[in-house]
Order: sequence, then C-alpha cells, then structure tokens
Amino acid sequence: MIYLDYAATAPMNEQALTALNELNREVYGNSHSLHDAGGRAENILEYSREQLAGMIGGAKEGVYFTSGGSESNLLAILSILNGLPEGRKHWITTTVEHASIRNALPLLERLGYRVTAIQPNSQGLVTKEILENAIQTDTGLVSIQHANSETGIIQPLEELSPLLRARGIVLHSDMVQTFCKLPIDVTRMGVDAASFSSHKVYGPKGVGAAYIAPAVPWKPVLPGTSHERGFRAGTVNVPGIGAFVTAAASVIQDQPEVLAHFRRLRSHLFSQAKQHGIPLTSAANEREVHLLPHVAGCIFGGMEGQYVMLECNRNGICISTGTACAAGHQEPSASLTAIGLRKEDALQFIRISFGRSTTTEELDQLIQLLASLKGGGPIDG
Repeated sequence: MIYLDYAATAPMNEQALTALNELNREVYGNSHSLHDAGGRAENILEYSREQLAGMIGGAKEGVYFTSGGSESNLLAILSILNGLPEGRKHWITTTVEHASIRNALPLLERLGYRVTAIQPNSQGLVTKEILENAIQTDTGLVSIQHANSETGIIQPLEELSPLLRARGIVLHSDMVQTFCKLPIDVTRMGVDAASFSSHKVYGPKGVGAAYIAPAVPWKPVLPGTSHERGFRAGTVNVPGIGAFVTAAASVIQDQPEVLAHFRRLRSHLFSQAKQHGIPLTSAANEREVHLLPHVAGCIFGGMEGQYVMLECNRNGICISTGTACAAGHQEPSASLTAIGLRKEDALQFIRISFGRSTTTEELDQLIQLLASLKGGGPIDG
C-alpha cells in the first residue's frame, strides 16, 4: 500500500510507540492521586507540558492537554468566550475553518453570542481589510486557521494579529495542520490561543493540546472540572500525552530537512504530471499565496475526485478528496468555493499529502495510475 493521506492522519513513529508502551507499562497512576504512582504521572505530565510550550514559543502555564484537535478548538473557543467581559459577545471566524469550528456556529448563537463568518478573498486569504471590516465594538474573539487542510493555503497571522491586539481582541488559531510542519512561535506571531493534534505528527490518536496565553482570561465550560486546571473533564491520558510530545520532538528535530523533502516531492508531482500530459493542477494559485509543502490540493481536470480516489484505493494508493472530518459529503467544500472554484471544478478535487517516508518512486506509481485513468496508458520509465 502507498499512503498519501498524511494530512488526514499519520502512522505513529517508533519513538512515539516506544514511549507509549513504556509509559503505559510503567506510569499508570492517576496524575491527581497523592501517592507516589500519581506523583510520577504528574511529573511526566508537567514535563510534557513544558516541552510542548517550548516547541510553540509559549508559556508552560498556557498548555492544556485534550483528546485531539477538534476538542481543543471547541474548548479553547468556548472557554475564552466564557471568560470575556459581558460587552464582548461577538465572535469572528472564517468560512474555511475546520468542521469542528464551522459546526459550532449554531451552538454559539443559541448560547447568545453573535457570530460573523468572514469570507477570504479570491486567493483564499484573510486580509487586514476583510478582518477590519468585520470587527465591531463588542468583538472579543477571532478564530482564524493557520493553514487550510485542503488547499494548503497559509494565513498571514503575523500581519493580522497587531490589528486585534490594538483592540484587545483575542486571536485563536487552529494550528493542527501546521504544528511540526512549519516553524511556530505563538508569541512572535501574536497568537493568543491555538489548537494542536497528536496524530498529525506521528503520535497516538485521541490526544491533542490547546494553548491559551496566561494573560488571556477564560472560564471552564463544565463547572466543577478539576483536571487540566479546570479546562477539561476526565482522567488525563499521561501515556498518550508523553507519546505525543515525544513524537513532536522527534519531528521538529529535523524540520528543515523534512520541509525541503516535502518541497521536492511537491515539485516532482506536478512536474511529472505536466511532463506526461496529466491535467493535474494546484487548486490554489502558488504564485499568489504561501502553501503547506506537504499538502497538494489538486484539480484533476475532467474527472470526478471521488472516482479518482476510489480507483487509487482499488490499486493500493491512499489519497483523499478533502478533510476526513467532512468525508462523504457530495457538495464541494467551503474551502474550495472560497477560492472561486466552480462547483464542477471543485468536484474534481483530490488531495495528495506527503509524509516523512514518502518517496518520488511512490509518486511515480501514482502518476502511472492517473495517466491510465485519463486513457494515456502506462508510462515508460
């Protein structure tokens, strides 16, 4: 099997597997227990918190471990809104966020918050002008993803944050797709809160983290919650957290080399497609926006994306037609319509995403298959 769906999830790496097995075997105490077994678990937990904070340029006190990126998004947004002054009931987000955020809009409106979902420009970017036009006197929180999981478009958070900071507005960003893929320093970027996921960075599933800068006020979503300083209910998954941080540390260690590898793979994919007459083009304009190097959101001209994905699967190659959290929907995603794609073009979308072990030889096999789907027959050499 050739796996090219790393934007959906990644296999655990050896470092994370070793850490998970050892911690499950040796550090099984409840981190809230007062005996030595609990103290040992608490030490691992706090060490992991400190390590993750260092990876993102944040403060240890602002790290809260969760069950994954979706829960991190929801709890961060709800907790911050819950802690804002009464006159700050307006929340701004975008139409291209992850489903966990977009699906929360009706809930927040029922809870009495006013919600504005802004549309990026035709390049898929949220500009200062677009954001400023949406800000109102009672705006308290803005949520803008760092990068889109389908198009790969990276948002200019460092340019947007001063606009919000000057108005006392909190900036939250879903960084699930960019953590360990791009250098992140939340302090330098002006990001007050962020969300992360373990399984995107070769760690175990069911683990994630939220970051809320210590200066940002928040209140628990569930009253009486004691774990993670009231941020989340439930016994803390210390072995999973330790494996998550171990995986992330191993990836960040050689980040420059891996990023260069991803860029070579992306260039190889599109150059080979062009060389062999395959109508495979980037969904986003690479000359106008910065894109994630490991995500190739493509339009395969003249062929429905779902059919291409199923044919690839039948031939042992795993790709996708977009984010796994929205799989099965027949309508084109908001991320694709936001960049001006017509419905018929958006339905020809496929996503090819790379991992550290992806090779050009694997991409060549994909190219062979795509050529055969277009009736071009096998490619020699």
